[in-house]
Formats: sequence, structure tokens, C-alpha cells
Amino acid sequence: MNLRTSCTLAGVFQLLPFLVAGLLISSPRIAAAEPKNSLSVARTSHHGWHQCMIIGNGRVEAVIVPEIGRVMQFRFVGKESPFWENRLLDSKKPQPEAKDWWNFGGDKTWPSPQEDWGKVTSRGWPPPQAFDSMPVEARLENNSVVLVSAIDPHYGIRTYRKITLDPAKPVMRIKTTYEKVEGKPKKVGVWIISQLAEPEAVFSLVPLKSAFPLGYNKQSGEVLPLGLKVQDRYLSLRRDPLKSTKIGMDSDNLLWIGKTQALLIESKRVKGTYPDQGSSSEIYTNPDPLPYVELEMLGPLHEMKVGSKIEQTNVYTLFERSKPTASEEAHAILTGAR
Repeated sequence: MNLRTSCTLAGVFQLLPFLVAGLLISSPRIAAAEPKNSLSVARTSHHGWHQCMIIGNGRVEAVIVPEIGRVMQFRFVGKESPFWENRLLDSKKPQPEAKDWWNFGGDKTWPSPQEDWGKVTSRGWPPPQAFDSMPVEARLENNSVVLVSAIDPHYGIRTYRKITLDPAKPVMRIKTTYEKVEGKPKKVGVWIISQLAEPEAVFSLVPLKSAFPLGYNKQSGEVLPLGLKVQDRYLSLRRDPLKSTKIGMDSDNLLWIGKTQALLIESKRVKGTYPDQGSSSEIYTNPDPLPYVELEMLGPLHEMKVGSKIEQTNVYTLFERSKPTASEEAHAILTGAR
């Protein structure tokens, strides 16, 4: 499904002081536990939200906003982030009962398949409340930040998102876990949505033996992304400023190429039944006036009963552009030739 809209919200959430090595840390910066690396965690404000966290390794940093349950930035230190944010919603509070989607941007998780939302929650859109429109608790776990959601009132699922930076490389890992806490069994999969700024192009290296004859499946009818093509397994497309589009693939990688940097998102495809015609990766492009794309990774579907857990890990790697064209850059990154 392709329901996207813009509105307004966020949430004031009181973040508890961090207990590290048995000491209550009150300084604004928390040093990494391991002296051999430069990892650090800081409390910070971000565009009107005041209970935020920033993790850094001296090279890259991630900004986490528990008030709206999202990772809002992943960037080279001192440089712009590929992540897209809706400046119209700065400092706003989430409204779980809102009839429209409050489109903050950033990186988040929703339960798949989307086509089941109306059956489970009595509304097909916006996304389920605890997954998208409620604040989360933030916990410091060594050099990682763990976001813990409320139990969704319809799915009976609590989510955990563990955000970790590599000690030295421009790499972020987010491990997302769903825990079934209450209610009847539900068949769901982990779905990760990363909203990114206007790209020069988006790429994916499709499998040698893709299940899709074209290398992709259509998820917005006959409306296809601008410039969509697959050549020698390299799928590429651009954002259409006039209409929304979406396709799915059975790849385990998605690559955003901007003017000065690139972001590669990877999540291993495993055996199982995947939603959306068998998609483990999807690309959505949004029309003006909100110029963003969504790079989405999906896990297989599981019948979740009380006490069961499922998980998926996304790996995000930033690159400085070194090639003259987006196509050359994508080939170098996706073949590991850099």
C-alpha cells in the first residue's frame, strides 16, 4: 500500500538519568566504557526535542529522539545527514489517536504486512500506535542506546531497537526485536523504514536468481519510479516530483547516492515467507512538496504467540563520494571495489 501524508506531532518524554557502572552520570557527556575506542554518548536537544541522545565515534554520529521513537540522524561529524526530517513538525508531540499520519521522518519500525493493519487495528492508516506515534523509553547499554516501546494495544507487541556504532568505521547497526507480550497470536514481520533526503539516485544489486522476472515487483500499480531500470543486476531509479511510487525486490541491500555522500543499508535475507509479494527490500518515492525517499528492509513473517520474539538487524554504512557519477559510485560500493 502507498498511503503517505503529512501532519504534525511529537512527544515530550522524560528520559531517566543513565546508570553506568553503578554511578549516576549527571554530566552532559558519557565517556565510552572501553578506552581503546572513541565511542561516546551525549544527552542533547534536537530541533525542539530536549530528551535526545547522540552517539559518536569521532567520525560519525547518530541522533536519537525518544520523544517520537525515531533515529533522526546518521551523519559524518560536521556534515549534513542523508536522513530526511520534516521541519514542519519540529518539537511536536505524537498524537496516537490522530486520524492522519504525522510524518516526522527518520528511521523507525512498523509491523508487516501493512495490508493487515485494518484487520488488526480497525484502521488501515496511519500506522499502529505504539510503533509510530508514541514516545519510547531510552536505555543506555554499554556504548549502545536501546529504545523500548510501549505495548501496542492492538498487536500486543513491544519493540526494542538497539542502536550501536562501530568503534572506528562509519557504520551503524540497529537490531530491532519484536516481543509478543499479550493478546491473540498475530502473523507479523519486522519492517524497517528509513526516510532519506532527495537523492541523485537509489540503487540495489538484485540477486543473480531473483524471484521477480523484472528484478522487482510493482507496488503502485502501473506507476513506476522515474528512470527505473535494471542493467547487469544493478537496479536504479530517481524520485518523481509529481507522483508517489513504490517497488519491492528480493535483495538484501539498498543504496542512496547524494551529491557528496552515499548511504548503504543492508539486512540479510533469510529463508521464510516475506510480505508484499515476497519482498525483503522496498523503495518508496514521495512527490513534492516533501522531497524524500524511503528505503525499507523487511524480515520474514512469523506467527507470534505470547512469549515469542523475532528480530532483524540493519547495517548502515556511510561513504564519501569519490566517483564522478552516481552510477559509478554505486558500482564501486556494491561490488566492494572502493
